Amino acid sequence: MPASTINFTKTELAKLALPAKGRVEYNDSKVSGLQLRVSSTGIKTFSVYRWLKSANKPERVTIGRFPEISIEKARARANEINVVFASGVSPNEAKRKGRAEMTLGEFFELYLDRHAKPHKRTWLEDQSKFRQYLCTDKGGVNLAAKKLSQIERGHVALLHAKIGKTHLITANRVIALVSSIFGRAIEWGIYDKLNPATNIKKFKENSRERFLQRDELPRFFEALAVEPNDVIRRYFVVSLLTGARRGNVLAMRWNCIDLKTGTWVIPGVESKNGVPLKVVLGPEVIEILSECKRGNDTEWVFPGSGKSGHLTSPKKAWKRLLDTDEIVQLARRMGEVGHKFLVGEGESLEKAVVRARAEAKFFDVDTAGTRLEDFRPHDLRHTLGSYQAITGTSLLIIGKSLGHKSLATTQRYAHLDFDPVRASVGRATQAMLEAAGIQANKKEAP
Repeated sequence: MPASTINFTKTELAKLALPAKGRVEYNDSKVSGLQLRVSSTGIKTFSVYRWLKSANKPERVTIGRFPEISIEKARARANEINVVFASGVSPNEAKRKGRAEMTLGEFFELYLDRHAKPHKRTWLEDQSKFRQYLCTDKGGVNLAAKKLSQIERGHVALLHAKIGKTHLITANRVIALVSSIFGRAIEWGIYDKLNPATNIKKFKENSRERFLQRDELPRFFEALAVEPNDVIRRYFVVSLLTGARRGNVLAMRWNCIDLKTGTWVIPGVESKNGVPLKVVLGPEVIEILSECKRGNDTEWVFPGSGKSGHLTSPKKAWKRLLDTDEIVQLARRMGEVGHKFLVGEGESLEKAVVRARAEAKFFDVDTAGTRLEDFRPHDLRHTLGSYQAITGTSLLIIGKSLGHKSLATTQRYAHLDFDPVRASVGRATQAMLEAAGIQANKKEAP
């Protein structure tokens, strides 16, 4: 007998008649697949009954009994189960695999494919953090090799503390990643314990506001001008002029760029209202991308030699840029006291920096500010936002151009746009006073 469809309410479910024998099923009119099975003994059980295309057969996933499980919770859980069904995976099979003890590393691959890549802009960063801190002994133990059920809160707390000795913010981000991974494992029925990242106190973070100052911008471009790797040089400039996230620029593809309209659509990234994120490309960026296109027959704007096919980690190049700038600054200051510093033929940048510092010290040269201290690749993104604020752009527009999902994220630039606000208020005040005739009266006063 086919199941009847009704609107699940407490009143409706409470008054359902019991069958004389066996069980009878009712479908919810609100959530697809959600059923209530009523037995002759009075037991009422929520479940999801859906056709699984990959197996070409129906499958049932039990949620729990009514009224212990409320209708609201049953519907919420049914929606989560439907997501798993939609991905072509059997929720029961996922649960069976979980019981067969997946390792954290094995589950992370599932997490990447079914959650991070489709829904997170920062999935490449997640992948990098996982490999760096969870697949090694840097956190005190290789968590990726452990079975999910073996990982306890103490392991995660130790990981957080170890990373936090040198990198407070990174430690917090890694714990957030662990929490997200286990959250999905719980949601998909693979892990049935308390999330081991729960209630771990995060380190206090101070919002970074580092960006290239006016006197630092010429230095940055001067150092870039002598960068021997064209791909690296163009990557840094595009990062600065678009304000896009590092992972997105590294994985920039030609099929996502329209040089004629000056737009770049980032795949897999959506704004808060569900519209794909579009990045505006200025004429300077379009010119650089046109240069990148010449002789480049790959799908990537910034090709690399690694497995991914594109540039992945420009850390060495970033240090090379900072070293180059520091040597130039030290040489100029030593030149002011009559000492000429030259990089020796075949001398590495690392050795040249050390020698330049030693010679500057010997000649009693002030070295303050000769290195762009505490400046990281991500600060190129901050730099665009900061100069937008300085030149009077509203926080709303800044947030939109940088792809922020909330205005709170953009608030770090609020103090920088104070002068344009002051000027705007001044102009409005003057206009109102002139309209009221007050300003005119003041001008006529002796």
